[in-house]
Amino acid sequence: MRQSTAGELSALYDRAMFDFQPTLAGELVQVRPLQAADFDGLYSVAADPLLWEQHPQPDRHQRDVFGRFFLDALSSGGALAVADAVDGRLIGSSRFHGYDEARSEIEIGWSFLARSHWGGAYNRELKHLMLRHAFAYVDTVVFLVGPSNLRSQRAVQKIGGVPAGTRLDGSGSLSLVYRIESRDWPQPAA
Repeated sequence: MRQSTAGELSALYDRAMFDFQPTLAGELVQVRPLQAADFDGLYSVAADPLLWEQHPQPDRHQRDVFGRFFLDALSSGGALAVADAVDGRLIGSSRFHGYDEARSEIEIGWSFLARSHWGGAYNRELKHLMLRHAFAYVDTVVFLVGPSNLRSQRAVQKIGGVPAGTRLDGSGSLSLVYRIESRDWPQPAA
């Protein structure tokens, strides 16, 4: 039986230590760990009821409901603030969650962006940054989407998400599962 080299073991160890709150930068968005001081800026985005109209929790635009969501995000250890790369203004949030080392899997979810930044380019760059980061550690990224959230279903499909059944989310609600495998994900040309 062949013994693993120290370099191989180090690479495996590094891969197993998933970084839930990286700082990532693209041309359109900057991503960093969510902080308590981000509440007001993020709530100014989340207060738009149209953001949540297809969401399983459509009242998240209410300050107290969003406050609970925000505290949960902070305590999760995987929440990220998303800022416009041009002016630095907060435009949304996303999260890494549910790292499963045995399955080599992580979930990307709880994502929302200001309506002023809808239309594909910002979400696509955000998810590409997060996917590139995730695939340094895992082979599979999953997205759980509410069955009535057609907008999010289309957005996940646009970035390569493939339907993979259903699963109960953390609140016990049935969600559609979309999966992206690292081997299938298009890498940008070097």
